[in-house]
Amino acid sequence: MKKIILLCFLIMPVFAACNNISETSVSVHGVNYSDQEFTYVLQDPLRPSNQAGGETIGRYGAGGTMCCFTLPEKWRPGIKVNIQYTYYLPKKPDGSLPEIRKSTVVELPHYDEPQELWVLRNVDGSMSIVSSMYQPDHPKWPGKIKGWPVPSLEYRRERWGLYMEHQLVFLRSSERLLEELKKYPEIRTSKSWDTEKQINPEVVLKFKGPKDPNYILYLKNSYEESIDEIKKEIKNLNDSKP
Repeated sequence: MKKIILLCFLIMPVFAACNNISETSVSVHGVNYSDQEFTYVLQDPLRPSNQAGGETIGRYGAGGTMCCFTLPEKWRPGIKVNIQYTYYLPKKPDGSLPEIRKSTVVELPHYDEPQELWVLRNVDGSMSIVSSMYQPDHPKWPGKIKGWPVPSLEYRRERWGLYMEHQLVFLRSSERLLEELKKYPEIRTSKSWDTEKQINPEVVLKFKGPKDPNYILYLKNSYEESIDEIKKEIKNLNDSKP
C-alpha cells in the first residue's frame, strides 16, 4: 500500500505539468503563393476549441491579422495543427465558382518562442505553417519560400487585361457623353445638372442653371479632360504590358 501511495506522489506532478503547460496566444496571418484563392481555419487536434482564421486570401496575396491561436511557450517535437481550407477553381460559364474543401494536419517547425503564426499555401497548393516574428521578406524569415508571393506572368496579363478593359469602358463612356453634349446639349446638360445637384451640389451653385453657357463649357471641358486622362492611362498600360 505504501508503494502505491509513493507511486501516486511521483506520478501526480507529471500529470500536473502536462495539464498546466504554459501557453500564449498569437496572431495569425495567411500568405498565398498559389494561383488559387483560398480560405482557412486552424484548429488544435487535441483541443478543438483552440482555433483561428476564416479570412479569404487572394491569388498571390496575403491576408490581414487574425486573432488568435494558442501555442505552447516552449516548442516540443510533434506540435500538430489541423488546417481546414477551401480553394476555388475558375468560374464556370454559368458564373458559379467551384470550391474544393480539404483538411490537412501539419507539424509546426521549431521556434525559440511563440510568435505570430503564418499559414502558407505553397505554389503547388500544399499547406504549411511557421511561427515567426518576421515577415516573408525579412532575412530571418524561416519559411521555405523566401519573400512575398510573386504573381505569375499569366496572372499579371490577366489582371492587365481586366484593367485595360475597364479603361476602355471609361473611355467609351466619356466619348459618348461628349458626343451627346454636342448633338443634344439640352438633354445632356439637364441630365448632368440633376445628377450634380444630388452628388456634387457645390458645383451647381457656380452656375445659373443647366442652360447656362458657362455650365455647358464646364461639362465640355470636364469630358475632354477625362478623355485625355484615360488615353494617357491606356498608353501607359500598353507601354507596361506584361
